[in-house]
Amino acid sequence: MEKIILDVDTGIDDALAILYAIESRKLDILGITTVNGNVPLDFVTTNTRKVLQLAGRTDVKVFPGAKEPFLREVEHEYHVHGTDGIGNALDDMEITMKLEDTFAPDFIIESAKKYPGELTLVMIGPVTNLALALKKAPEIKTMIKRLVIMGGIVSRAGMGNKLPTSEFNIFADAEAAKVVFHRGLDITMVSLDVTHQTMIDLEKINELKGTKYFDFVKNSTEVYRGYGEKLYGKNQCSLHDPLTIGYVLDDTYIETKEVYVDVETKSELSYGQTIADFRGQLGKEPNMKVCLSVDSDRFVNDFIETLKIK
Repeated sequence: MEKIILDVDTGIDDALAILYAIESRKLDILGITTVNGNVPLDFVTTNTRKVLQLAGRTDVKVFPGAKEPFLREVEHEYHVHGTDGIGNALDDMEITMKLEDTFAPDFIIESAKKYPGELTLVMIGPVTNLALALKKAPEIKTMIKRLVIMGGIVSRAGMGNKLPTSEFNIFADAEAAKVVFHRGLDITMVSLDVTHQTMIDLEKINELKGTKYFDFVKNSTEVYRGYGEKLYGKNQCSLHDPLTIGYVLDDTYIETKEVYVDVETKSELSYGQTIADFRGQLGKEPNMKVCLSVDSDRFVNDFIETLKIK
């Protein structure tokens, strides 16, 4: 099984991604690292532990990470994810899991050195923790097998979810993204270009009736689907973070292309924009794979089937 660290800012789709990764039974989750993002870090670590308890996987260790971005002020997405980050779907759950004492960037460093060439980092929030790790121990860039990021938007500029040209995870800490993008890692960026094509609605969720996760998926996504209804006129939501897990499980879900990508960190109008040089006008070597298309129906069906646990 592929050894992964899952780095999260647990809002609703992060929670679904955690369940998908666990129930796939195909990934060796070394630990989950948390980062400020959709909600403040304390909320993120609380939500992450609740989701693990729901799944019965309290053996998966949780490592708290960065409480704030490199430079910019914190900004959260309560209007998308609810007042607690997971649609208040687990308000009645008592937390029994403890947090680990090791700082998330240090856990990333330790794991990269323990498993050189074997570790996949799956980052579905701002990449602050990895940027801090690379600053502290730049040598780990040669030890990480690959990095799969949920973030950015390239081909569909103007359809961002934070600014017209910017996606939230990159916008939340664009300086950290710039650090990560230019360290020579094997990167795939699973962007809004494809995640916005992976929608679930109540009809699809109802396929989970009678299973372990039906109530959580239905209740947690209510506010998220409501946000989708305002945007698209349909009560549905995107599976941004689960698709990132899906790509790790089966990279044939997504068609990719190697290009050079940089991040805008200065413009107020386009801060956090991921700019892909498809035509090679900058004369720079590709630094990541970007996503061109997705087999959305096949992925969404697998996501639902994987969560059909009694």
